[in-house]
Amino acid sequence: MELFGDLFPAYFRVVTQIFCAFGLLLALRLAGWRRLREAEQLHLFLGSCVTLSLLWHIRVQVDPAWSFHLLGITTVTLMFGWSFAVLAGVIAEFMVTVNLGHNWAGFAINAMLLTLVPATLTQTLLVLVHSLLPRNFFIYVLVNAFLGAGLVALISGFLAAGLLLLFSGLHDWEHLTLNLIPYFPLMFLPESVVNGWIVTMLVLYKPHWISSFSDELYLRGK
Repeated sequence: MELFGDLFPAYFRVVTQIFCAFGLLLALRLAGWRRLREAEQLHLFLGSCVTLSLLWHIRVQVDPAWSFHLLGITTVTLMFGWSFAVLAGVIAEFMVTVNLGHNWAGFAINAMLLTLVPATLTQTLLVLVHSLLPRNFFIYVLVNAFLGAGLVALISGFLAAGLLLLFSGLHDWEHLTLNLIPYFPLMFLPESVVNGWIVTMLVLYKPHWISSFSDELYLRGK
């Protein structure tokens, strides 16, 4: 879900720009750049950036203030980890904004909603599942990919609704509950299916593309 940046006051846009700049710098600092020295991994990362950009172009404009599209960031986080997922998401959002030619005022806000928050939630869930649940192939796919992607989309959507309510002053809660929030359940299923299907196929046929997956932990001896 993307928001139109001009709806928000200047001070809020500055705050989100600072927040996103900090997140981007942290991602640049923590990223394992040696991984991209391998041509296959570099091509995979760049391809993920392009795929996210194409995915985010496929959107539904329900209201002039917002539009819906799939995130896909859960898959990228499971493939590359938090740092590279943030970088890929920011690059993809930059490509989308350049191509559309507008909404630069909302770049940082949407980078937060589409990338920083979903990638952080996905990475947090991955750590919790790894620590608390048995290390099983089906748990990895169903919880981290299917369930995780849907929950991330819902949380990101409710966060966007909260920002609209608190900072834009455009709509009240009644309007949002009638015209925005009813779409959230519709976001859960496709986000879950698309991410879960992609991760399942990659784990089965290209497990070395998923950095968070290990045959030793999730398959052998199970």
